[in-house]
Amino acid sequence: MKNKFLTIMLILLVTITLVGVIALVVILKFSDGQETKEPSIEEVIEASVDIPEITTNLLSNDFIRISFKVQTDSKKAKEELEKRDFQVNNIIIEELSEMKADELQGKKGKELIEGKVKDKVNSLMQEGMVEKVYITSMMIQ
Repeated sequence: MKNKFLTIMLILLVTITLVGVIALVVILKFSDGQETKEPSIEEVIEASVDIPEITTNLLSNDFIRISFKVQTDSKKAKEELEKRDFQVNNIIIEELSEMKADELQGKKGKELIEGKVKDKVNSLMQEGMVEKVYITSMMIQ
């Protein structure tokens, strides 16, 4: 009697464990596909704003001519960013005026200014967020 009861309990325990493991694998498999979906290029362009060329002086008395494309997370964020264009230009000029020409050289320099612009603009945004800032042209004289 005890052996029969023990066998039934063991079979039930193994069955429940297998069902749980299968359920976990299925849930993880389906959730991964939905979270990692990158936006298409059309969606990126629809949610992006062009910042026209800005010419300003740097801390090192050099001049820079630079333009950006700012990618937001939604169309509402894009509309808000378009209205805040004067604030974005101000942020860019302020950040560049505190930098020297040699700080902007190379990949790290470009990533530095992109990151600063992104962080400062995100602090202004109310309807969404800036996802990425791209430098579309840059010339230091």
